[in-house]
Amino acid sequence: MKQVVTQPNSILLISCYELGHQPAGIAMPVAFLRRAGIKAETIDISVEGLDVSKVKHARFVGISVPMHTALRLGLRVAKEIRRLNHDCHICFYGLYASLNADYLLNEVADSVIGGEFEGALCNLIEVIQTGASIDIDGVSTRSRASKPVLTRLNFGVPDRNALVPLEHYARLDYNSERRLVGYVEASRGCLHLCTHCPIPPVYNGRFFVVPKEVVLEDVRRLAASGARHITFGDPDFLNGPRHSLQIVRAMHQEFPDLTFDFTAKVEHILKHHELIEGFARSGCIFVVTAVESLSGVVLEHLDKGHTRDDVFEALRILRGARIAMRPTFVPFTPWTTIDDYIDVLEFVESEHLIDHVDPVQYSIRLLVPPGSLLASRPDSNRWLGKLAQQSFTYEWSHPDPRLDELQSQVSAIVEQAAGNGEDPVETFLRIRELAYAARGDASCTRQAPAIDPLRLRPPRLTEAWFC
Repeated sequence: MKQVVTQPNSILLISCYELGHQPAGIAMPVAFLRRAGIKAETIDISVEGLDVSKVKHARFVGISVPMHTALRLGLRVAKEIRRLNHDCHICFYGLYASLNADYLLNEVADSVIGGEFEGALCNLIEVIQTGASIDIDGVSTRSRASKPVLTRLNFGVPDRNALVPLEHYARLDYNSERRLVGYVEASRGCLHLCTHCPIPPVYNGRFFVVPKEVVLEDVRRLAASGARHITFGDPDFLNGPRHSLQIVRAMHQEFPDLTFDFTAKVEHILKHHELIEGFARSGCIFVVTAVESLSGVVLEHLDKGHTRDDVFEALRILRGARIAMRPTFVPFTPWTTIDDYIDVLEFVESEHLIDHVDPVQYSIRLLVPPGSLLASRPDSNRWLGKLAQQSFTYEWSHPDPRLDELQSQVSAIVEQAAGNGEDPVETFLRIRELAYAARGDASCTRQAPAIDPLRLRPPRLTEAWFC
């Protein structure tokens, strides 16, 4: 009997990392594909590992790369996929795909899609299934470059049926209990042009709202799956403040015990301060805000739109509404001084924010991806090095070698502390001593905050933030 050889024909979407959340980078495109009559299998590498059987049976593999860490992992995964299934079409899609299109297409990818990618992704898969040549707006190939997609999509409710359950992802640590967390998007893109951010080179100051009813239905399904807290993953939840407030008010009316968090610029907290109480009444318990630095020089280079004094005012506004601030930082930049770094540590300590900041924040070094607005600044030739393509960032060295050495030492401490489950206060104190020593301060006994391992910490997700 003649053996029948089955050709790979399945569609496979892969997520590598989404900050410890159930991946929106799979859930939303699966919904678009389902509406187009296309069934897709899924893998979340961060919790499942690579399913070799799915890879070998795939005719098309889409790899979601919404962030830098996901891209680095995604490249490794793509090379393994190419080894296991040489003939499948590999597509990278998401924010970091278009920024690094040239390298990805030269290295392993057959296509790349950036921006509002879902419609173009559906069109690409339909073309591949028919065997026609690829000539699709928004899809870059080795022979055809295309710009990121910046057209409004007809959003459907994300399809999470094939995803790993919420129990396998980050939880909310709140009032001595661990709550399941759902992750949704109410908008995408951003109005602002912060120079260090990867969003402006792709979205160029545009943002797109997801319809209110789509978001609310996504929340309903997540609540039915056990979620008791919602993280709004928008780059900035206050780009469309009225839209966001309408969503959380409706959510609170339907699910009064559901808490939530969101991300917002310092600038927006001040501008929309009159709305903050409304968010608090609707269940907001913390806000992630990109403070990045307290140095006027650094903030000007990053075009953050806020000042040092604005940070203190935003903190006052949030505390007045009984909402915890969880500031993020980029403490190592070419313009940061050792005094700037210590200033951040002293701010965190004096404002009683040690438990509000994941220690990894003290180690973050400025990333300058291809297309970065920083690379086009007139003074970039003074500090910007060559593009390290495999790391997806330009190299740079600090003019003060103490800062580069300190960043390396702090990174090692943070990694060790995370592995040992060290109390964040102890980690903070070790970093503080390193920083003072780097400045050359005379050794002295500094007052250390008392460490109560049973203290009630502010609300936080159990996954530390990474870019």
